[in-house]
Formats: sequence, structure tokens, C-alpha cells
Amino acid sequence: MKQLIAFLCLSWLLIGRAVAYDFVVAQDGSGNYKTVQEAFNAVPDFRKKVTTIFIKRGTYKEKLILAGSKNLVKLIGEDLKNTILTYDDYNQKKNIFGEDKGTSGSSSIYIYGSDFSAENITFQNSSGPVGQAVAVWVAGDKARFKNCRFLGFQDTLYTYGYGSRQYYQDCYIEGTVDFIFGSSTAWFEGCTIFCKKGGGYVTAASTPDSTRYGYVFRNCKITGDAPAGSFVLGRPWRPYAKTVFMQCELGEQIRPEGWDHWEKESNKQTASYAEYKNRGKGFQPPRRVSWSKQLTDQQAQEYTLDKVFRNWNPTKE
Repeated sequence: MKQLIAFLCLSWLLIGRAVAYDFVVAQDGSGNYKTVQEAFNAVPDFRKKVTTIFIKRGTYKEKLILAGSKNLVKLIGEDLKNTILTYDDYNQKKNIFGEDKGTSGSSSIYIYGSDFSAENITFQNSSGPVGQAVAVWVAGDKARFKNCRFLGFQDTLYTYGYGSRQYYQDCYIEGTVDFIFGSSTAWFEGCTIFCKKGGGYVTAASTPDSTRYGYVFRNCKITGDAPAGSFVLGRPWRPYAKTVFMQCELGEQIRPEGWDHWEKESNKQTASYAEYKNRGKGFQPPRRVSWSKQLTDQQAQEYTLDKVFRNWNPTKE
């Protein structure tokens, strides 16, 4: 009887797995595919249902592209720290014509498909401290990342898509110079932002002037192994950059002035940088640059998921 029960339990488990995942990627050949790109390619173009891809433990060194026709793709890693998608391109690395790949050409993974989501995955650019080297480029709208890691140095996470809405929950993001950058509207909830040795800038938003919201960090923690006062919260890659830190714990790595205008005086009039009820050694309101803001309770009410993302709620499947 015990053996029968055990057999039935195992059978139900296997059936559950078969239902849960459309594709399994495993380097040892135990899944449907050995590489992540093969699984991406297998997703039907313009499918109207979610395609779930389970990725087993392993370091997958692949330069990945999720095409714009591959919508509603969901990646689930077997183990956060041991399911790693990585590549080692960087800005000045040469292509086959001897030309620089550039920042945009350096990414380890490109996500163009809309309604993409990922859980328990480590995304990495492993080229080291060699200048701009993107780990993840996200262009598709309504992208969600939960319990993921983004590893790199300069330009780690590129929120590329104009008009793209992106949501990061309980993620770990590390880097040095401008390591969260781009033009998308992105919300970071409960994330750990790790400032690495060398100093730099946490964000470099390039929010379009026609877009109301850029980056929103809420309940996040900024920490790191960089010296005290070696980082600022952000600088404007484009004049109308918009970034807000709300109810975050700011470590000693953050300089008292908080923000930088990127050597252009006019950015002080156009960039929108604000904070709300932050805490920690890096939170020093009296010493902040005069052109940044501390939000009132009423002003803070304008920063809700509903208002920032309009008709999309990323917390619901």
C-alpha cells in the first residue's frame, strides 16, 4: 500500500510538472532543449497564451534574443544563484568587421517580446570592469522580474523601451556607473541595489519629456562594498530624467547631495528627482541639491502602481 501511495504521489508530481512547464531547458539533455535560445525559438510567434520555460541549474553562456513576435514568455529558474544566463560582450569589443559593438550591442540578453516575465534567474554580463557592458536589455512592454539577479559593472540593466512598462520585485541589481539606465517607466519594489567598488551613479534615466513617470524605487535597500559617499542616486542621461526613491533604506555609499546634473546646468530645470520618507546614513535631506525634492504626503499619493502603469497591474498574473 505504501509503495502504491508513493507511486501515485510521484505520478501526480510528474503530471503537475508536465502541465506547469511548456519547455524544460537542461544542459545534461534531460529537458526539451539544451540551450535557452532553442527554447526561445520554439515559442510560436504571436501566441496568445503564456509559454512557460523552466531552466534547470547551470551556467548558460549564450547571447540571447527573445524576438518581438515571442509574447507572453515566462522563464522560471530552478535555483536563483545557480541558474545563470551570461555572456561577455562589452562596448569596445569588436564585431566581425572590426567595429566596436557599442553599449547597445554588448547585452547578454535582448527582450523584445511583450508580457515577458522571469523568476529565480541570474542575468549576468561576465566581461568584468571594462566599461559599458549590459547584462539585460528590455524593450518589450509589460515586463516583470521577480526574485532575479542582475550582475555586472557599468550599464548593467538597460530599460531600453520607449513607452515600455517594467516591474522588478525582490530583485538584486549591482553595478558601478549608470547601472540602471534607459527611457522606460520602471518600478522597483523591495529590491536590493548593490553599489560596487569604484564609485558611480545608481541610475541614469533618459525619460522622454512626454512621459510622466520614469523610475520609481519603493521599499528598496541601497547597500554595497563601495566607500562612503562614492555614489549618487542618479544623473540625467537625457534632460527630462525622472527618478523617485520612496521609503527606501539608503546606505552610506550615497553622497549627501544625492543627485548629479551631469555637467549641464539646464538639467537642473528639466530633470525631476525626488524622495519620500527614506532612511539610513545616505539620507541627508538638508544636504541634498536644491533642485531635488522631498515629496509631501499628498505628492507621494501620485506614485501608485495604478497611476504609474495606467491599465496594467504587474502584481496579478
